[in-house]
Amino acid sequence: MRRIEIYDTTLRDGSQGEGVSFSTFDKILITRRLDELGVDYVEGGYPASNEKDFEYFQKAKDLDLSACRVAAFGMTRRKGLSADEDSGLASLLQADTPIVTIVGKASAFQAEEVIKTTRQENLAMIAETVAFLRQAGRRVIFDAEHFFDGFKYDADYALEAVQTAAEAGAETIVLCDTNGGSLPEEVAEITRKVVDRLRVPVGIHCHNDGDLAVANSLAAVDSGASQVQGTINGFGERCGNADLISVIANLSLKKGYQVLREGSLRQLTAVSRFVYETVNMPYRNNQPFVGRSAFAHKGGMHVSGIARNTASYEHIAPELVGNERRILVSELSGRSNITAATSHYNLQHDAKTMDRILAKVVSKEHAGYQYEAAQGSFDLLVRQCLGTFRPHFERVAYRVNIETESDGRIITEATVKIRVGNEIRHEVAEGDGPVNALDAAMRKALNGTFSNLGKMQLVDYKVRVINSEAGTAAGVRVMIESRDDTDSWGTVGVSENIVEASWIALADSYEYKLCKDEEREAQRKVADYVADSVSV
Repeated sequence: MRRIEIYDTTLRDGSQGEGVSFSTFDKILITRRLDELGVDYVEGGYPASNEKDFEYFQKAKDLDLSACRVAAFGMTRRKGLSADEDSGLASLLQADTPIVTIVGKASAFQAEEVIKTTRQENLAMIAETVAFLRQAGRRVIFDAEHFFDGFKYDADYALEAVQTAAEAGAETIVLCDTNGGSLPEEVAEITRKVVDRLRVPVGIHCHNDGDLAVANSLAAVDSGASQVQGTINGFGERCGNADLISVIANLSLKKGYQVLREGSLRQLTAVSRFVYETVNMPYRNNQPFVGRSAFAHKGGMHVSGIARNTASYEHIAPELVGNERRILVSELSGRSNITAATSHYNLQHDAKTMDRILAKVVSKEHAGYQYEAAQGSFDLLVRQCLGTFRPHFERVAYRVNIETESDGRIITEATVKIRVGNEIRHEVAEGDGPVNALDAAMRKALNGTFSNLGKMQLVDYKVRVINSEAGTAAGVRVMIESRDDTDSWGTVGVSENIVEASWIALADSYEYKLCKDEEREAQRKVADYVADSVSV
């Protein structure tokens, strides 16, 4: 089984993606997480470009890393300067990393038309830079920029460029599809020729402008490349880089290569989401392998097939990459979806109840509701259809008041009046907005009876117009995501009034939390009773 090295450039190439920015602290956290995953190399940045990258390398020296090696990134010496006169190369030495990755032009067109130098001078820049760093005791990886386009333009020169880097002491030559426009068959053929030509390992670095970065990376590995460069979640310039999540999963699960360390694949979903959270970006739900929708089933025929054999509509078991299977409930659902989504209620043989639940879902979705991401509201709907739902509180009235002060400050105040048992509770609270104020007032009214609500947090709030042709009178759908110590769940509310829609979703989030806690406590008591009976 051939071992393939994984070289992560999320912190450098990934940070060039639109909307992506890392603090020094972010970079340190991600480095640690990639080390836990078992990545071979982490490219920390370009120390000559900014103080933040330089600071990262100083802090990275103190990291106790078990798997990955930190690499600094830089460019060949500038034309007209010797290597020891180039400040960029000096900063690479100051970064004090054992490995330095140097990018250089492997295209005659790029050398002559972009950096405006001669072909021979470009080769000298490559050779002298690599030799300078080797003499300083650094291991060197050479990124052959624009290699595939350069090979198509002038194959002999492209090959001479990578041969020059290898002879100067580069330990790995990485072929870059910098413009991201190559096809897998081209990458495979050209990589094979380079592997046959060079006596050092060859790597691959693909951009995704043709949506083929992962496919091109796999093609290069099959043709002899032993290192893949890319970024977590495919972050990067323009359309991004090869997504290492998909690269790693495909190499290991589909092609049988040895990647990372044993058992690491189950961390892929967590690492992917950790990086999204770190840069404050939403998850890409349809991301292969790790997206929330990657193993989500909605069509009734699909769910029926999954119930019989998961391989009918899943190419791998989701737990192999740390993901999970989800059964979505919508107006497209058949009885199979309802059966799967209500499995813990054991309703599979209760056809009338199943039909009642399905009819309710269809009716509510016609009114604008959606339960695909609203597990909490769906669970309450099922309880209502079963006749087992007993509300923990009843709304009597609420009011939200928004005022602007003379200095421009906005003050939002919510008043709620609810009935808990036979008691009426009336509370007032301020908040950053209507929903925050309602939440604060509700907590004041409920926490005296339901202290476990103190462990619940609202972590996301989304609003969607559901009939935009109605203009300002359009209905809206509000989705709220909540979380406690053990679970997260979604709830939904629909109304022509955004505050009322928010109230409905908010009330459902409280009710679901209270219902599931009561159910869990009842299960615990039964377990304790059984354990005591056995011990006696």
